[in-house]
Amino acid sequence: MSLIPGIVMSFREGLEALLIIVLILQYLSRTNNTRFNKSCVYGLFTGVIFSILVVYSLNYLRFQISELDKINKIWESLFSLAAVLLIVSFIVSMINYGSSINEAIINKIELNLSKSGLFLVSLFLIAREGVEIGLFFFVGSYNYVSILIGLLLSTLASFFVYLTFLKIDLKKVFNLTTIYLIIQAGYLFGYSIHEALPSIISYLDLNESSFYLTKVFDLSTTVFNHKEGVIGLPMNIIFGWYSKPELIQIVFQYLLTISLILLFYSKQKIPVTLTVLKK
Repeated sequence: MSLIPGIVMSFREGLEALLIIVLILQYLSRTNNTRFNKSCVYGLFTGVIFSILVVYSLNYLRFQISELDKINKIWESLFSLAAVLLIVSFIVSMINYGSSINEAIINKIELNLSKSGLFLVSLFLIAREGVEIGLFFFVGSYNYVSILIGLLLSTLASFFVYLTFLKIDLKKVFNLTTIYLIIQAGYLFGYSIHEALPSIISYLDLNESSFYLTKVFDLSTTVFNHKEGVIGLPMNIIFGWYSKPELIQIVFQYLLTISLILLFYSKQKIPVTLTVLKK
């Protein structure tokens, strides 16, 4: 499997989470509250540990479900669909939240300006992004290496920002990666439906000519094969292309994708910026 989807996803989520921590630390520095820095850092590491536990738990559940019989495989598909819906809720929240990131974070800091308050704020913000990475990892079956590369790149980028006197306009970076995550969420939604259909058909005792299994097209034996094709593989990475989709799969996949993109562009009237200042 290509490393690109996992790298982009983990880089985007890691960058957002770490830049929020940078913003908190810079705010504490400007307001002479550096005594709270340790609480913020402790919250960060606790959030990371929590996220790792979530990823481990999800993969343990995946293994346990895969050991069940064929009929109970429906539950694996339903669990994947539930995870996709949670991912979509995160993306919607991210779209709405991104236009006022400074104000939202500063308000949280001011309301929780204590050791325990900042610990919890940092923990929640990091854990939220970590859980989102875990859900993408669970549903998308991304390679561990791609996740680690993306997180490493986001850490280096955030560290560079922390050491500079810059006003960073993150609009282009966040917009491009948000669009990419929307495409990936739509693809994962469609693929979850595709995986669920055989089990549902078997459970309901329907035949393979059922309307629900109707293929829109089948290009899996051509260069458009989404796993190995010279053209199909790049299209799969960039656009969430699938070479032999069922009608129901492609309808729901692109209905979700188009809806999220329209929501995203409806929120673009306000520029997304993150100001990072060093005292």
